[in-house]
Amino acid sequence: MTKRSVEAIIPPRELHYVGDGFRVHNFIPSQLKLGMQRMNPFILMDYNSKFYFGASERPRGVGVHPHRGFETVTVAYKGRIQHHDSNGGGGIIGEGDVQWMTAAGGILHKEYHEKEWSKKGGEFQMVQLWVNLPAKNKMDPAKYQPIENDKMKRYKSEGAELEIIAGEYKGKKGPATTFSPIHLYNLKLEKDSEFSFSFPENYNTAMLVVEGSILVNGQEKVPTDFFILMANDGDSFSVEATENSKLLILSGEPLNEPIAAHGPFVMNTREELYQAFDDYNSGKFGYLKD
Repeated sequence: MTKRSVEAIIPPRELHYVGDGFRVHNFIPSQLKLGMQRMNPFILMDYNSKFYFGASERPRGVGVHPHRGFETVTVAYKGRIQHHDSNGGGGIIGEGDVQWMTAAGGILHKEYHEKEWSKKGGEFQMVQLWVNLPAKNKMDPAKYQPIENDKMKRYKSEGAELEIIAGEYKGKKGPATTFSPIHLYNLKLEKDSEFSFSFPENYNTAMLVVEGSILVNGQEKVPTDFFILMANDGDSFSVEATENSKLLILSGEPLNEPIAAHGPFVMNTREELYQAFDDYNSGKFGYLKD
């Protein structure tokens, strides 16, 4: 095995709101030189760092909007989110849960703070990923996977617990079904604990420090809310907690296909984008009440 080095340590920058319920830093694609291709199949990461939302009778969030050509994956750390879509999918996720929506050929959805949680307010912390679909699957039927925390497989070692959302680790497989090889984990580390990973060298790999601070390969210190882009120059690397910490780890085989993206659609050609807008405007994505 060869050591995988750190390519970049990226601080959170330029907060913006998605709707009125998601106060996010964008790490993918805006912070990467190659945009959506650099971490493909992970083509977007919005991170709502820990933030207190006050009580509200009207749940904050994002109203009805379309998607085609990829999947949205929302990982909850604090707070509660509710989701509805035009395919009949929906549900509520809370701390430790994940919702995995496959937009594929087309869907309308809305996502917002869960009603009862919103009435009280509280700390809110979430990650949303967009996972690209292979060209052959971009027009597949839409679907929704609710992934409760207690359904995730776990790997434990001294001072460490790995929650496996997708992919596998040492023979333990996560519950999410994916269209290309993807590993998505949450790692909890006690202070001074160390944990090692090994992914194929060509897999695009990154980490987000959700809580605490870590050392990567015993050298690079990274604080809370920073994003770590790993180079494609080796397979194995280690993380060590300098305080009690939590990390999101993502690694996936690149699709090596062209990307044509505009707004809520991610296809392979401009012509497919035009068709997506035409289909949406003509009502082919179904109906969902706002």
